[in-house]
Amino acid sequence: MGVRFKLWIWMALPVGLWASAALGAGADVEARLNQVMGNDQARVAAAAAGKRAAFFCENCHGATGNSSLDHVPNLAGQHAFYLLTQIDKFGDGRRKDEFMSGLVKVLKPEDRFNIAVFYATQEVVPTVVKDTRQIQAGRDHYLRACRGCHGADGRGTREVARLAGQRQGYLMNAMRDYRAGRGLRADPRMTSVAKGLSDAQIEALASYLASLK
Repeated sequence: MGVRFKLWIWMALPVGLWASAALGAGADVEARLNQVMGNDQARVAAAAAGKRAAFFCENCHGATGNSSLDHVPNLAGQHAFYLLTQIDKFGDGRRKDEFMSGLVKVLKPEDRFNIAVFYATQEVVPTVVKDTRQIQAGRDHYLRACRGCHGADGRGTREVARLAGQRQGYLMNAMRDYRAGRGLRADPRMTSVAKGLSDAQIEALASYLASLK
């Protein structure tokens, strides 16, 4: 059987069967994500399957990963590998939230994979922030203290969360928790940055980041 024919069969597999086969074979998850995200047909199929699997997420995170609740994060536009890593952390207890962990634990591995692809392919809807002075102040703080990890445009990486377009309330709560070393917010890099921020600076940062596309 020729290589091209094998590749055609592999790409033609239904998303669920393909993901199950790949997981069972111990294939590298990130490599598979990159392959799916880089192939239009596979990406669309995985996103459609992910949307179906994520029906129970809509109440909090919105139908397209854009939350209508200010304290609940947007998932739209996050890096697929980052999303899948966080889903797995809720599943195995590295991230602790009774509600989220309970939902994630019932998901099959291919459902988790497809959900990550679905949210990664959705466009985040930024918040309209009218206070331009606050946005500029937040931008100054961000470029000084945050862009080294989260990127100049706030879109994150495979390992670091996207902040651009994130909900203001969620960002403010997270930064305050990092500053206080409260709950799960104990990342040493984030804590060291957050400890130097005043409430006004946190609010400005959140306004700036929420306004980004």
